[in-house]
Amino acid sequence: MLQALIITLREGVEAALVIGIAVAYLNKSGRGDQVRGIYLALAAAVLASIAAALVLERIAINQEAFEGWVLLLAAFFVLTMLVWMQRTARGLKRSIEARLENISSREKASGLGLFLFVFLMVFREGAETVLMLSAVSLNSTDLLNFFGALTGLGLAVAFGIIFVRGTVRLDLRKFFQVTTAILFFVVLQLTVTGLHELSEAGVLPSSQREMALVGPIVSNDVFFFITIVALAALMVLFDWRSRQAAVPAPDSLPAAERRRQVWGARREKLWTAAVCGSAFVFILLVTAEFIYAKNQTALSPAQSVAAVGEIIRIPVAAVSDGNLYRFAYSAGDATTRFVVIRVGDRVATALDACEICGSRGYYQKGTTIFCKNCAAAIYGPTIGITGGCNPVPLPSTVEGSELQIKVSDLMAGARFLRSD
Repeated sequence: MLQALIITLREGVEAALVIGIAVAYLNKSGRGDQVRGIYLALAAAVLASIAAALVLERIAINQEAFEGWVLLLAAFFVLTMLVWMQRTARGLKRSIEARLENISSREKASGLGLFLFVFLMVFREGAETVLMLSAVSLNSTDLLNFFGALTGLGLAVAFGIIFVRGTVRLDLRKFFQVTTAILFFVVLQLTVTGLHELSEAGVLPSSQREMALVGPIVSNDVFFFITIVALAALMVLFDWRSRQAAVPAPDSLPAAERRRQVWGARREKLWTAAVCGSAFVFILLVTAEFIYAKNQTALSPAQSVAAVGEIIRIPVAAVSDGNLYRFAYSAGDATTRFVVIRVGDRVATALDACEICGSRGYYQKGTTIFCKNCAAAIYGPTIGITGGCNPVPLPSTVEGSELQIKVSDLMAGARFLRSD
């Protein structure tokens, strides 16, 4: 449950923070009428995520390529928003009132850009989250993961609301400076992850060395999250502290104004504390999960198996609990590893190697399978299917209560398990 909560919390907070920046910016620049477009984009992205999840579940599609293109599109629109904010900021400093008297076609185009920006920021993770939640069955573990994921999404939405309320009185110049840095990190993260997904899908050329370089950046993207959330919290905190020194002494004000200012200061302090406190808790949770997860990357020992009449036989009941099982078959001086995992109503088998990263193997973290070399997450139903960083498929059949693998099929893939 905690892992599902943290995964959806981390992805959701990033999207909520960037959307919160857009909402806060529009309110500060006098474009509050365009905020409605952001909420429409948010609703459209949720509906599109559900539709995409249904499509992905029913048709064969290269999920890595799909995710890669969506990530790069999201990076493009975040970048265009960043450029637009910077250009608009220069105009705001001169005459914001004059600029708001008429909505030019350029501003209408920027509204469309904002719509697409918000849509893609939510949609990039929405379909995957819907797929994860739809796979829940009525057992205690899955239900706990389901509620954990929903809680994570709820906390992410709450953080976005708190951030917008906490930046109401933020100095516009400081707002632009810090949010520029935040959005830069978001663009960098989206671009690197998108290129990694396209490399997995075979759309871009890649090698074991390239994947080993890019993979750790993607797998350690927790540092992007920490940087982004910390910058947002520090921006709100430092601006609040600087304004406290400039507040006139309450005794020098009329009684009514003094009460109004004291109440305003308390409310502002509350929102500032909420932003900083929630950011601290989120960073603490994500960091703790990251440290714990690092201890789960070691490959499990391979169980030795033998063939009977050129057939390797494994009891289906022994590999049907959803965990990844690793086996090794030795013939002469060569040892060939393969993995078995129950996926839905089938038992998937594959070599413990892929065409890109070689024989570094795969490990399981929670319910997700990862490549040891590049840390690519492998979508469960695609195990046993060729493509990207997926393990090389290994033909097998289920006869009665036994999983059967031909030695000839296993040895045909031995070349993928040569020494790296």
